[in-house]
Amino acid sequence: MTTAAMNHQFRLARRPIGLPNADDWQRTTEPVPAAPEGGVLVQTLALSLDPAMRGWMNEGKSYIPPVGIGEVMRAGGVGRVLASSHPKFAQGSLVSGVLGVQEYAAFDAAGIKRAGLVPIDTRLGTVTQWLNVLGMPGMTAYFGLLDVGMPQPGHTVVVSGAAGAVGQTVGQLAKIKGCRVVGIAGGTAKCDWVMNELGFDACIDYKAGNVRAGLKQHCPNGVDVYFDNVGGDILDEVLARLAMNARIVICGAISQYNNTTPIQGPKNYLSLLVHRARMQGMVVFDYASRFPQAVAELSGYLKDGRLKSREDVVQGIDNFPDALNRLFSGANFGKLVLGVAPLDA
Repeated sequence: MTTAAMNHQFRLARRPIGLPNADDWQRTTEPVPAAPEGGVLVQTLALSLDPAMRGWMNEGKSYIPPVGIGEVMRAGGVGRVLASSHPKFAQGSLVSGVLGVQEYAAFDAAGIKRAGLVPIDTRLGTVTQWLNVLGMPGMTAYFGLLDVGMPQPGHTVVVSGAAGAVGQTVGQLAKIKGCRVVGIAGGTAKCDWVMNELGFDACIDYKAGNVRAGLKQHCPNGVDVYFDNVGGDILDEVLARLAMNARIVICGAISQYNNTTPIQGPKNYLSLLVHRARMQGMVVFDYASRFPQAVAELSGYLKDGRLKSREDVVQGIDNFPDALNRLFSGANFGKLVLGVAPLDA
């Protein structure tokens, strides 16, 4: 890398109303920073594009502070260490953490901790798998299902967004744990994939209509665990089909993220009372100290073929705004990843 190298970034220009558009972003270019004393300089290879990013753009209290106006957009990613004076990170090694939507990121010792920067081992999975099954989506699926959902062998587990980043791992992990798994996804191709490739027992195509009838057909004894990624009407339909002592894991509500009207809450919440059920939110960052446990187990399933990992890669940092919006139309098929640099860069 020469001293003339430049760092291309996307910064938040204003808070979006509804679906983000071009005016909500500022594309900036600045010199590549030097590695701080006791820190590292990282070249971004690939970024994780996640529904949660839409929430980070909003003002207001949440589980994490919003991205500030003028700040580089927050995003997790995998990168290569170009320079290091930190004992934990060797030059040329690969790392994951919050790199931001930019080609290069410099971190001092405190910044390394804030970004959650950790070395990764590509013997356990590819770069894109480290943004999927071995990354935040996989960690979300693992702890959300096992710690919050608490499935038991023979239980019926329903997961919405079944062909997405989190949903694909939730369903496969539930099958590994001996559960009956019903996915909800949009379109014949996605439903066929989660059944024929991932081994789900059934999949309901919400785009074909009548989710209620599908739940009645495929969950005759009710739903023991519902892992919710979408919220809205689908959440209500599942609430009407609960088994006794069911657990509902609130992971996300992508159907509501771009609302310009108030968020639609569950209308059938009294089903929680009738069925002595529990609905609980989960945020993956709460489990950070246990990520190595999940990575060890999930990488074992990847290695022995019990777990598959599908990524949908869009190349080029310039494509970030359009790529992000694919999440909200359901255009992505699998975990959405933005390729920023060649893996051999």
